[in-house]
Amino acid sequence: MDPNWNDQQPIYRQLRDRMVALILEGALKEGDPLPSVRAVAADYRLNPITVLKGYQELVDEQLVEKRRGRGMYVSAGARTLLLKGERERFLHEEWPRVLAVIQRLGLSPGELLAAAPAVTPPAPGRGPAAPLDTREDA
Repeated sequence: MDPNWNDQQPIYRQLRDRMVALILEGALKEGDPLPSVRAVAADYRLNPITVLKGYQELVDEQLVEKRRGRGMYVSAGARTLLLKGERERFLHEEWPRVLAVIQRLGLSPGELLAAAPAVTPPAPGRGPAAPLDTREDA
């Protein structure tokens, strides 16, 4: 985890977002323990209450479950829930802005596809596509 914090949003929220990124990337899987509040607080020189507040947001969103005396663990279905939410957010918040830029610049679908990096389409229900190896010797 990157120890640099920005002033744009509260640290507990940034910590929450970093844990979400780890779940989405698969670095934290269902049933995996989150780093302890004390360890995160010590490693990043944060107040333990700040760490706990960030973790509590994950509990409130049902992405993490508390196990009394044992710590916090990634909930079953957390990644799926996050992907659904992130996709909705992208389609409703980011895509309209991207589409407006595309239209303003007069880009055609062909130009966009030509500029996109080559990717292998994912199998239905699978994760993100992997880049194609375009080397001739491959």
